[in-house]
Amino acid sequence: MILLDGRVVSAAVKEIIKTETISIVANNQRPPHLVAILVGNNGASETYVASKVKNCEEVGFQSSLIRFDSTISEKILLDKIKELNEDNTVDGILVQLPLPKTIAESKVIEAIAPSKDVDGFHPINAGKLVQGLPAFIPATPYGIMLMLEYYKIDTKGKHAVVIGRSNIVGRPMSILLSSNLPYGNCTVTLCHSHTPNLKEICLQGDIIVAALGKPGFVKEDMVKEGAVIIDVGITRVEDATAKKGFRIKGDVAFDEVSRKASALTPVPGGVGLMTIAGLLKNTLLAYQNKMKAKEETYHKEH
Repeated sequence: MILLDGRVVSAAVKEIIKTETISIVANNQRPPHLVAILVGNNGASETYVASKVKNCEEVGFQSSLIRFDSTISEKILLDKIKELNEDNTVDGILVQLPLPKTIAESKVIEAIAPSKDVDGFHPINAGKLVQGLPAFIPATPYGIMLMLEYYKIDTKGKHAVVIGRSNIVGRPMSILLSSNLPYGNCTVTLCHSHTPNLKEICLQGDIIVAALGKPGFVKEDMVKEGAVIIDVGITRVEDATAKKGFRIKGDVAFDEVSRKASALTPVPGGVGLMTIAGLLKNTLLAYQNKMKAKEETYHKEH
């Protein structure tokens, strides 16, 4: 079995981005700049944002973290996003989800300029993705595609089963796998909580992407011999024996499924790291798009 190691792939992706950033700075240009907004102090969100900031530094990006108390009004957050949209020194904006219930996530997502939407959640980017147009791809599905490419996983003509239909992972993943791309061209079945005979469908899957947030949900008896299993689940499970008082568990029962799978992502150390690689790639793309537009405007005027 191949262990689809997010540490190895993300390090390779980051090395390419770092080289590109060094070249940008050597040409007397500013490096790409990502701004993260964190509302409240959710433990998991704190961890994710700290990791994003650290990874930006590792590849030479500039990063800023804006913190708000969980009691802030929706208007204050939307005003801040508007300000960042208009700031020419900012290339990417991400608002860490989930947000407090007093703030409408959809309004916040739609407030971010599509050209700075490095999370790929804006309806304009989602629509372009569906139509196969250049767009920011949500970071987790993008990271998974980078992983399939790195390990040269054959996807053409395969049956892919995606469990979970969120706009963050499941839906975009199903679109990418079914698209006419080097690591697409699958026949895709998208399953969710109302899908009957889920086990039977999973047993037909050459590739299974588990993104439902239920620890250990995918068992050995749901997987056919030789399937490729991508585990997107990241759930904190209480464990008194663990140093932090919890362990991170995936949606796949790793030990038993590894006996059947031809390739499998670990949790942690798999898709989570690829999500950050996808985010960094999107931020670099946002920067490059902006510089290209600036150059085209200059040539038109001169």
